[in-house]
Amino acid sequence: MKRWREALIGTGLLALLFLSGCSRSEQLPQKESGNASRQEPDTFTENPEYTEENISVEKTEKPEPGPATLLYQGQASIRIVTDEGKVIYIDPYAGDSYELPADLILVTHSHFDHSQTDKVEKRNEGCQIITYKEAVQDGVHQTFELGFVTVEAVEAGYNSLHDVNDCVGYVLTFSNSKSVYVTGDTSKTEQMSLMNEMEIDYAFFCCDGVYNMGLEEAAECADLVGAKHNIPYHMTTNTTGRQFDRELAEQFDVENRLIVEDGEEIKIE
Repeated sequence: MKRWREALIGTGLLALLFLSGCSRSEQLPQKESGNASRQEPDTFTENPEYTEENISVEKTEKPEPGPATLLYQGQASIRIVTDEGKVIYIDPYAGDSYELPADLILVTHSHFDHSQTDKVEKRNEGCQIITYKEAVQDGVHQTFELGFVTVEAVEAGYNSLHDVNDCVGYVLTFSNSKSVYVTGDTSKTEQMSLMNEMEIDYAFFCCDGVYNMGLEEAAECADLVGAKHNIPYHMTTNTTGRQFDRELAEQFDVENRLIVEDGEEIKIE
């Protein structure tokens, strides 16, 4: 009887051990088998902080270039400060505003009232001087890509004191795509009939009528070029005193006329 009781107790203990082992095996993770790949939780889609709806990508857009500022100094002398802060002097002679260090100096021809480069005493490192000599090479008018401005030389001359091989005009195009045309000293040129395609914004036409075209011919040239704004300049042959003639400027009979007095600034926009 005692042995039977001991055997019964032993059988009961074995059953308890078996049941306990099964319970533990159900709690253990299952082993991967074969080639099945283990799947990691997709934190991008499961975490609401990383859903596509909650992600905002900042777009940094480059601001549009601003306008250049043009100062008319009288006669054919112009100073331009670009949106990048670059300073351009054209035909230095008239006026006194030459205090800003130059990055570019443009000269249309050699006559004294267009070529006083010594007035530009302050010059930044790398300042370029472009004259008619560089602008016309082997009879071909050159274009200069300078980063802050594109300078395209065009024809000027066609009269007894201004030879087409020794004179140029310039079309300057700035980073905002606006353009300025300065004729320099000239009569009507063959190229002007084609310049309408350039869609020039501001055009300066010499009008003195003594060594260049007068008001009537200048108006004809303005009609050919077709600029949005037509500005009379180089209206006197005086070597002293004011280099501007308001009365003559008001006789410049063209559409889209814009009178800019000496010492006045305009925005090229």
